[in-house]
Amino acid sequence: MDTRRQIAASLRRTRGGVKPSNGRHSPLVNVLTVRHSTVHMKLVVAITGASGALYAQRLLDHLHGQEVHLVSSDPAKEVAALELDGGKLVVAKDVIGYDNRSMHAPFVSGSARFDAMVVIPCSMGTLGRIANGTSDDTICRAADVFLKEHRKLILVPRETPYNLIHVRNMERLLEAGADIIPATPSFYGRPQTVQQVVDTVVARVLDHLGIEHKLAKRWMETES
Repeated sequence: MDTRRQIAASLRRTRGGVKPSNGRHSPLVNVLTVRHSTVHMKLVVAITGASGALYAQRLLDHLHGQEVHLVSSDPAKEVAALELDGGKLVVAKDVIGYDNRSMHAPFVSGSARFDAMVVIPCSMGTLGRIANGTSDDTICRAADVFLKEHRKLILVPRETPYNLIHVRNMERLLEAGADIIPATPSFYGRPQTVQQVVDTVVARVLDHLGIEHKLAKRWMETES
């Protein structure tokens, strides 16, 4: 029983290609890391109405080579019009887009195979509906599917301060298996522009997806 528990714990730590914190490299970890850093992935990117449209833009900018399915809420489009140069997202031609009010999307069913879903930025309204199983639009239904199918679901909330309801909703999502990566940038790499600040958060999202990148300096990483 103890051995099975150790294996299960190792699998949880290596979801998305993240290596265990003890620095050891077991054959299992190496296989998972290689798989997620080299294999073509099917991803869902969902954008909601929280401020931080640039986070979504920079993530999309670094998903080349992956199969990306994109869904945006109406408030997300309004926020993009205010925050982005040109008033809207710049999306690659091979990205497949969907309306947030349609169930004619493959990822709203568990029978369709996808690797991961990222909600970036994630409004607290969307986070709360996902936490409580309210599948009232394409984004929330898709997130519900990823949770029930035990697939990687990453939420990037951009809100401050949190109230107790926010925290409890995040607790429920963590217990259900979601990854929560708050849009909290780091500064030890001395970012010089707004984009570089944003990239410190997007880099962590890419890490949890298992996608190689050079977006931001890692702690104690020497210059190559």
